[in-house]
Amino acid sequence: MGNGLTYKEEFIKFMVNGGILRFGEFTLKSGRLSPYFINTGNYKSGSQISKLGEFYAECIMDNNIKGDAIFGPAYKGIPLAIATGIILNNKFGVDMNYCFDRKEVKDHGEGGMIIGYQFGENDTLVFVDDVITSGKALRESMEKIKGICNANVKDMVISVDRMEIGKGGKKSAVQEVEEEFGIKVHSVVTMDDIIKAIEDGVVEGKEHLDAMKKYRETYGV
Repeated sequence: MGNGLTYKEEFIKFMVNGGILRFGEFTLKSGRLSPYFINTGNYKSGSQISKLGEFYAECIMDNNIKGDAIFGPAYKGIPLAIATGIILNNKFGVDMNYCFDRKEVKDHGEGGMIIGYQFGENDTLVFVDDVITSGKALRESMEKIKGICNANVKDMVISVDRMEIGKGGKKSAVQEVEEEFGIKVHSVVTMDDIIKAIEDGVVEGKEHLDAMKKYRETYGV
């Protein structure tokens, strides 16, 4: 993507520069002490969401993902679906439909649970979301989709795969989702990519490398 870096390396730099990816000591909801933290709530500008859409589009093209529409689950998935669709068209000449669901049933105006492309049972949807902490959000969206029609969902794109086993489990959230729904989850980057970026000097943080690797060995898949 320019200056000799891969799109994965560019994305890691992008997250660090935007304060989305931070290194240090962070207590997660699971109670684990993590050497890094990802806060996707820090995406808030037009330039950021445009660039984020570019990384998702790169991931879609890099993995040869095909579909009739990009589906972004409310709420965080909505700008992702739109930004990714814009970049796919403008940069790669791929004009893909987009759609997203409502959190609440609307009782006036435009009805229905889906806004945007009205997919049917012969359509294939590509899910986009920020991260997978559990399968809850995807499960809710899948139930809505199956309630409308039996559309195909084969691929999902997320920003970061922490490659981390759930508390008390043996699989990562990504592995659980893939097994439960029979879909392939693609991440723009993984924890291993982040570690390598530090090692290669793409981003600063070599003082955190030992903690990162130890965490990976302790909780990783």
